[in-house]
Amino acid sequence: MARRLIFGPVLIALLIGLMWLDERLAGTPVGAWGFLVSDINNKVLPGVVLLVLGLFACARGGYELARLFRAMNIEASSKSLSISAAAGVLAGSLTIGRELPGFVGPHAGAILSTSAILAVFLSMLAYIRHKDPKGAATAVAAAGFALLYIGLTLAFLIAIRREFSVWAMVAVIFTVKACDSGAYFTGTAIGKHKLIPWISPGKTWEGLIGGLITSALFGIGFVMLAGQSGQYAPKNLNWIDGVILGTILGLVGQAGDLSASVIKRDAGVKDAGRILPGFGGLIDMLDSLLIAAPVAYWYLELRVVAQTGT
Repeated sequence: MARRLIFGPVLIALLIGLMWLDERLAGTPVGAWGFLVSDINNKVLPGVVLLVLGLFACARGGYELARLFRAMNIEASSKSLSISAAAGVLAGSLTIGRELPGFVGPHAGAILSTSAILAVFLSMLAYIRHKDPKGAATAVAAAGFALLYIGLTLAFLIAIRREFSVWAMVAVIFTVKACDSGAYFTGTAIGKHKLIPWISPGKTWEGLIGGLITSALFGIGFVMLAGQSGQYAPKNLNWIDGVILGTILGLVGQAGDLSASVIKRDAGVKDAGRILPGFGGLIDMLDSLLIAAPVAYWYLELRVVAQTGT
């Protein structure tokens, strides 16, 4: 825990710095070669820094997933899984949302579908050079899982930043992580009744309730501050939205954490990898956020956009 308290503030500062850079780059004019990251006016779309960060995350996440699959005696190539995840985040960032790169137009669905098809078939072609094709089918399934679990989920986080604001994206991250922290401290202090001991022995019902209360409070705080800062008009989101969204993200985040625990339990490992002391691997750091990102996007899309009509 001491290591988390040391490295946690460093990660927060790094996140804030990257978001500041992304905000500065948004709207900057680009040349003809910037069509992938620009709108119809050839200006940089918000979320470019996040996209680059997401591609690095896909590379690392693919490696960790391959490690987990191999521990289950499932043949999986880290390169294939990383490429599939990268295809997911790239295609998703080009097709999810209303503010898309200028060249996408009506082709959003085709781009996403083609990327998924290519990722799966390329993982199949990778086995042509093997004299023994044993394990090819499971490797293809693993590649598809990487595309969905890491790539497309991260794309929704980028979409939140692009469609709404940096503030909205940071709020989602902090609210989900607040539930993690609240659950840990509450469970450590008063936890007695095990939640799902056969999957995650350390989690308790008391911890879950404490985590949900914490995430609801964070949700209220961020919605109120967002309204004051002008990122959202107060008529669009209120404290009730903060409670609802905070609670939903807390629940979904804990479900994402438990889902990752199922995979790690099957692989017989405690952590998916090792990046920073006390944090485990990238998947360990993002597991609760990956599933929460699409839920947060659709809540904001349906709640805010439905009221503003934009």
